[in-house]
This record gives sequence, C-alpha cells and structure tokens, in this order.
Amino acid sequence: MAIHPPTPADAVSGFDIVSTYHRLLHEDPELTMPVAAIEALVELLAQSQASTISETLDLLERSTAHLKSHIPNPISLSAGTDLFQRYLINALQTQRASGRGDFRAVRNHLISNGRLFVKRAKASRDKIAAFGRHFVRDGNTVLTNGNSRVVGALLRYAAEETAVGAAGAVGAAGAGGGGRSTVRFRVVYVCPNRKGGADDDGNDSSSGGCGDTTAEAEADADAEHAEGGGGGGGGGGGGGGQSVVKTLRALGVPVATINEGSVAYAMGIVDMVIVGAEGVVENGGIISRLGTYQIGVLAKAARKPFYVVAESHKFVRLYPLSQYDLPIEQDVIRFTTGDDEDDDDDDEKRGKNREEEKDVQGEIERREGGGKKRDGEERKKKEPLLAIKDANAAVDFTPPDLISALITESGVLTPSAVSEELIRIWF
Repeated sequence: MAIHPPTPADAVSGFDIVSTYHRLLHEDPELTMPVAAIEALVELLAQSQASTISETLDLLERSTAHLKSHIPNPISLSAGTDLFQRYLINALQTQRASGRGDFRAVRNHLISNGRLFVKRAKASRDKIAAFGRHFVRDGNTVLTNGNSRVVGALLRYAAEETAVGAAGAVGAAGAGGGGRSTVRFRVVYVCPNRKGGADDDGNDSSSGGCGDTTAEAEADADAEHAEGGGGGGGGGGGGGGQSVVKTLRALGVPVATINEGSVAYAMGIVDMVIVGAEGVVENGGIISRLGTYQIGVLAKAARKPFYVVAESHKFVRLYPLSQYDLPIEQDVIRFTTGDDEDDDDDDEKRGKNREEEKDVQGEIERREGGGKKRDGEERKKKEPLLAIKDANAAVDFTPPDLISALITESGVLTPSAVSEELIRIWF
C-alpha cells in the first residue's frame, strides 16, 4: 500500500482549508474565488505551528493542492494562490536580506504581507473600474454576459459619473450623491440558457430575463456562491448578473436582457462588448464562462471592440491552444442514443448515493479523528479531479486575436503584452 504524506488538516489541528474557503465566500458575497483562497491561506499561516521556513512553504503548497482538488473549476483560484505563494517567497527573500533570522519575526512578516496582498487584491476592482469607465461614452450600447463583479463595478462607475462644477471635474454620485450621470448609455445583458429551473444567477429562465428579483432566486444565488466552484466569468454567485441588472436600472441605466441565441441579432446595435474573466492566460487569451468565445467571434465579425476586465491576480501561467487544452474536465458535449437515457438516469442515482455515502463517512471520520481521518483523506487523494458536469457552470477559451484590450489595475494592456506582465508579476 502506498504511503501518503500527511494532509494539511494533520499539520494544523482543527483547521480545514476547504471549509474556511467556503465560509469566507458565504460571509462576503462580493469576494472572488482567488481572494477567498488567499484569505484562507493567510488564516492557515496565522494558526500554523510550523517552526521553519521550509515547513511553512511546504504547508502552503500542500494546503493549496488540497483546496484545488475540492473545487470543480480551480483555474482562477490557482492563479491567485500561485501568485500569492510567489509573493510570499519574494517577501522571505527580502526578510533574509535584512539579516533578521528569527523565525517568529519571519512568520509575522509573512502574515503581515499576506494580509497586505489581500487588501491590494480587493482594491484592484475599484482601480479597474476607474480605468475602464472612460471606455463607456455617451450614447454607447454595451453588451456583457456572465456575473463578473469587476464588470458590474465598471458599469456602476460609468453610471455614477456626474459633472460637479463648471470646470468639468468628475466625481462619483455613489460616493455622496448629487446629480444625474453625464454619461448616458445602455446595456444589453446576455442571460444563460437553461432548460427549466433557475439560471446561474438564480433566476427562472422561463421568465425570459435575468433582472427579475425574487427571494427564492436570491437564496439560490447565495447557495451557488457558497459552492465556490463553477464558472461565472470572474467569480459567480452573490446575486451575480441579477444584482448588476437591478443596480444599473436603479441608477437610471436602460438594461435589456436577452438569451444567448439573440447575441448575433443584438450585435447590430451594440458599440462594444465588455466581459470579465476567470483567468487570463500567457498568450493573452482568456478563460471565462461558456458562451464568451462565441460572443467574441460575433463581435469580431461585426467589427465591434471586445474588452476584457480582469484583476492581475487572475493572470494564470497556462498556454491553451484550443478549447480542449484547459486543465479541467467538462461534460459539455455528450453523445447519446436512445438506449443511453435510462443508463444516464441510473448513473445519476448512483452518483447521488455515492455522495451521500461520502458525507456520512466524512462525518464519522471527523468525529472519530486520528487514523480513520487520515485514511479518509487518502481515499480522497486517489479519486480523480472533480469535473464540471453542468454546462451552465462550464467555461471556454477566447483566443487573443478576438480581444481588443485587457483592462487591469495596472492599466490597459494589449493581449500581446500579457506575457510581459506575467514576467513582471512573477520575476
């Protein structure tokens, strides 16, 4: 029998990186997946009893791998955690150069820098919105999809921009009110197609729009956000696109909601496309919610600019060449015959039974602790990576030739400049 290394839970007694991650997402609906993962790692550092730098870095590496293995789509999460680990290594090198070798001081320095990293990551959304709002001009019609928080922030900033004085100074109405926006624009919001039930923003797709708010829909959206895994073009849940639509309409911005089959029809009245991303890859392309690629193709054909807004902690060291090079399993295309339908129903029932058995076994192991808990973790390690089986939570790859520019907290980049930005961030 193979001997597996101790799990992160063994290294820090009573701390579960996965449950901490989910708790952080649940407590703050505006938190994105990578930032929640980084905050969970900072909490791990604060509770760690590691006594050397090597043990600390090893704990971070194993805990990160443990968390990724429990998330169906860990692409954006990976970008943030990998960059965070690199940031801590640079901080350690700075600490060593200062000549202070006391590990307690080094540990406190790591925790302090980790919290600073989280603070900067959270502030990046406002910086991007401040850069990007100038792309939205008076009379424009903007098409967007997904439930990206940074796209929502950019559009709110543009909607709140108001004249404050004859000199033409610009301020934000949301910061203290006063005046209607001097930038009048419209938004076409693309809602995902789903047969029955609620879409990934928690809305009933049969209503034909994703701007209708109900208590049940908001509860569904909160539940999806707490899962912390699926697509969504930059971290879904927490009301998602439904919240963006409602907020923009409240600010006086006309918003039309359409389904994915109407994008080509709507492209004729659109002036630009603005989308978010779960990850920005090395060649300047993006990984975002399923359907973003086809919007990019249509925008290119219609000669409309296609802008991406993304934080630098979503820059990921991947180089996909096609839709099928992504490091996740997706059950988007499934070929079946009439005989397969009954088998699919049986497989679904068996899958649910297996999940229930895992939940019961996990609870027993948590209560009994010790060796049984480690055995349970060993069994989990032997299981394959989680797969995205819901097409509404799937993602696709949009190549760089379809992207006009990327708007980040560092400024506006062309797709070809992404590799240089990654080098600057990492080295």
